[in-house]
Amino acid sequence: MSRLSRLLLLLVLPVSCASCVQPAGTGVHVVAGLYPMAYVAERVAGDHATVTDLAKPGQEPHDLELGIQDTARVTDADLIVYVKGLQPAVDEAVAQSSADQVEALDAAASGRRPVAPIDGDPHIWLDPRALANVADEVLHRLVALDPANTNDYRRNATLLRADLAHLDHAFSTGLAGCVRTTAVVTHDAYAYLGRRCRIDFEPLVGLSPDAEPSPDRIAAVQALIDSQGITTVFFEPLAGDEPVNALASDLGLRAAALDPIEGLSDASSGEDYLSLMRADLAALEKADGCHPEVGS
Repeated sequence: MSRLSRLLLLLVLPVSCASCVQPAGTGVHVVAGLYPMAYVAERVAGDHATVTDLAKPGQEPHDLELGIQDTARVTDADLIVYVKGLQPAVDEAVAQSSADQVEALDAAASGRRPVAPIDGDPHIWLDPRALANVADEVLHRLVALDPANTNDYRRNATLLRADLAHLDHAFSTGLAGCVRTTAVVTHDAYAYLGRRCRIDFEPLVGLSPDAEPSPDRIAAVQALIDSQGITTVFFEPLAGDEPVNALASDLGLRAAALDPIEGLSDASSGEDYLSLMRADLAALEKADGCHPEVGS
C-alpha cells in the first residue's frame, strides 16, 4: 500500500467506524451479563483485561435489553461471563455470538468445585462458595486466552478466594444462634443464601421481581409473620421499598433493605460485592435476633 493510500485510509476510518464498538484499553476483553459476574472478572483479571458490565447501575438486570452497541460488545468479546436463564436478552446475544467463537462461561454451570445447584434459582452468587467456583472458571478461561499473564491471574484469584472464604465464615458465624430463622422478602432470590445459612426465605412473589403477590400469598405470609414473631419485611434496593410498605404498615413491621446484588443501584454504585454482602449479613442479624457468640 502506498503512503498516499495509507493516509487516505486513516482519514476515512474515523468516519466509517464512528458507530463501531471497540473495547477500551488493551488485553483481553470480558463482557459480564450482570454485576456479580463483572466483579469476579475484574478481581481475577486485574489490569490485564477490560471488563464491561452490560447492566448499568440502577438498571434491573432481569429486564435488560441490549442495543446494537451492547450486542456488538458481546460479539467482539474474548470472554462473556453470564448466568444462563437469568437474562433472556443476554442468552440470545450469547447464542448469536457462538458463530464468532466467543468464549462463553455460564456461571450457573461452572463446576470445578461444584456446589449443588438449586433448580429454578439462578442467584448462585449469594453463596460465596459458589462464587468462588465461578472465580476458578474465570481463572481457567483467562489463562487459556492470555497465558503470558498466568501468574497474575492465579494470584488475583487466590486473593479473591480468600476474601470469599472470610465472607462465608462471617455468615456462618454471624447467623448462628438466631431467635428466628425465617426472613420475609419480596421475590424468590435467596435460596442459595438460605441453604448456606439455614434461613428460610419466604418470598411474596416468585422469581420475577416485577410480579404482584396474590391475596392468598399475602395471607399466608401474614400468618407466618404472626406465628414466628417476625419483625422485618425486606425490600430490594433496586426496586425500592414501595412493594412492602403496605404490608409493613398493616402489620407494624419494620421495612429494611436486603440486596440480592443482581446489580448496583445509584446509591450503591460506590460499593462492591463484599461490602454489600456484609450489609446483608448485618440486616439479617438484626432482623432475626442473631447472637454470633452462641455459635462460636
